[in-house]
Amino acid sequence: MKIAIVCYPTYGGSGVVATELGKYLATRGHEIHFISYAMPHRLSEFVDNIFYHEVESYNYPLFEFPLYSIELASKIAEVVKYNDVELIHAHYAIPHATSAYLAREILKKERGKCNVKVVTTLHGTDITLIGLEPTFLPTMKFSIEQSDGVTAVSNFLKEKTITAYKVEKEIEVIPNFIDIEKYNRDTIKICNLKNHFAPNDEKILVHTSNFRPLKRVQDVIKIFFEVRKKINVKLLLIGDGPERSECEHLSRELGIYEDVKFMGKQDSIAELLCLSDLFIMPSQSESFGLSALEAMSCSVPAITSSVGGLPELNIHGETGYIAEIGDIERMAKYAVELLTNEKKYKLFSKRARERAMEFSMENIIPLYEKHYEKILSS
Repeated sequence: MKIAIVCYPTYGGSGVVATELGKYLATRGHEIHFISYAMPHRLSEFVDNIFYHEVESYNYPLFEFPLYSIELASKIAEVVKYNDVELIHAHYAIPHATSAYLAREILKKERGKCNVKVVTTLHGTDITLIGLEPTFLPTMKFSIEQSDGVTAVSNFLKEKTITAYKVEKEIEVIPNFIDIEKYNRDTIKICNLKNHFAPNDEKILVHTSNFRPLKRVQDVIKIFFEVRKKINVKLLLIGDGPERSECEHLSRELGIYEDVKFMGKQDSIAELLCLSDLFIMPSQSESFGLSALEAMSCSVPAITSSVGGLPELNIHGETGYIAEIGDIERMAKYAVELLTNEKKYKLFSKRARERAMEFSMENIIPLYEKHYEKILSS
């Protein structure tokens, strides 16, 4: 198949999933055309059958606001036209599915007909946050319904889409996936790195996010503060974003700044996850929880909030623990319980890895191929 993948190039989950999906599909013989405003950060190496098309941005004084959706539509139409693309896979409904629809209409006008199909994958904030704004809601609903195929990364997100937008469209749940060989504690040497972060054999808590308010990173610091009262621990915070300065201020205010390591954005976090003992995700909203899956694949149990798709991934009392949003005391209690009970910890660690293996690329990506085939034959 010849497939155009339209995605954000950023560190966020949707960009990671889209890029890794395209790379894996290319190894299976498909021709993949990535379309975005910048090179996806996971597309750092040459892969045969992969092509990148950058959306050109045009600035003109009359246009006070960016016109990316229109520019993107033109680029999609161009890529489809000159590369005989059969299917456009849009990751995020707004603006990507909207632009894909417009591109298809442009090609219909040029050719008299256009057989290219559009598959839209819903990842989260497009549905749970942005799309619910009155400004976007009609366009969101229209873009989803005009797609030939629609997938969602969790049952939670599927049901949220149907109820919030009154969408009369079949939505197939295809969860996020992971390279279980890359995120594997058994194959990564961490001795020297572990000694660097925990020279006195302290336990290590870890959190990964874009430091936006809904990730509740300050809760992570407060949980760490409570755990630190009971056992010797360190905290690794991976990522960057608008809340970072407030988080640094909070850690200084609590007198724990020396034990909190702000790592910033990292291209490869497998090593950092593999040297960690617990993953903390107290988010206010998570449609799936890809970073939790990455940690679990590294045999790191997760302590998460009970929101969104997280309970579909993290099994309470088996792969980690789940608590209500903002329940810092309970999350800290769960952390201490696991870190002070070696037998239980080893069992949770083993089960976390086993659970992650269910979401391997080999298990999940063929589901996308089957979905493509169904849409193309419809």
